[in-house]
Amino acid sequence: MNTTQPHFAALFAQLGLPDDDQSIAEFLHKHRSMAQDMRLAEAPYWSASQAAFLREALSQDAEWALVVDQLSKALEAPEASRP
Repeated sequence: MNTTQPHFAALFAQLGLPDDDQSIAEFLHKHRSMAQDMRLAEAPYWSASQAAFLREALSQDAEWALVVDQLSKALEAPEASRP
């Protein structure tokens, strides 16, 4: 059983996205205007498999849940408060 909490960059890798600091910052900057009332997995920029992974991570309280929640908050937060 793996009890290590995934890192923010690892989530990007899991989603098939570039996971270097600059790419993450660019993604957050581009998509941070996500509507506050929109659930993360409902955002239009996810593929079907990415959205399914995000929903599953949250609904099953998986090891990814905390970092998925951090991504959601980062997309709603001002640029200065990103993880």
